[in-house]
Amino acid sequence: MRGYVRVVDGFNRGLGRIVMYGLFAMIGVLLWSSLSKTFFTPSQWTLEVAQFGLVAYFMLGGPYALLVGANVRMDLFYHDWSNRRKAQIDAMTVFFLLFYLAVLLYGALDSLAYALGHFQGEPIRYLRGLVWTWITQGSDAAAELIGFVERSSTAWRPVMWPVKLIMATGVFLMLLQAISELFKDILKATERRF
Repeated sequence: MRGYVRVVDGFNRGLGRIVMYGLFAMIGVLLWSSLSKTFFTPSQWTLEVAQFGLVAYFMLGGPYALLVGANVRMDLFYHDWSNRRKAQIDAMTVFFLLFYLAVLLYGALDSLAYALGHFQGEPIRYLRGLVWTWITQGSDAAAELIGFVERSSTAWRPVMWPVKLIMATGVFLMLLQAISELFKDILKATERRF
């Protein structure tokens, strides 16, 4: 349990510290958007790249926010409780978060499979087969499994699977971090030192 917590916390802490600098990339894109509209021909891609960047910033930064306790909580009574009592309540209520994240992960994987051209059937089986084909037979064989790739409906028309992959990855990492928080709460509730 402690090893899992150390690995997941360490990975999400490192990723969160890297992703936080993505804000500067978004500022650069939006600055270019303003400059190009004022002095040059407006760019078609800037707004959508900023939206995709915000998705990556939010989804990949979520596990780090959960790790450092930056999430919003209702502490009408919570702040008066002991650390052990807080851990007991958190250990019980985290199951609501885990259920929500599991449903969200399934939806993200379904959306990713749709973006890769899989329009019917089980998305997890399709994605597992796609990854296995890529590992065992290479990228050319995996490309044959990909159908009509979903594109944005804007004039720029970027493919949608990269942003949907980032969303699914962010939800998965958030799920792992929620399990890590559950383990830490169990250790605190049983008064074991972490």
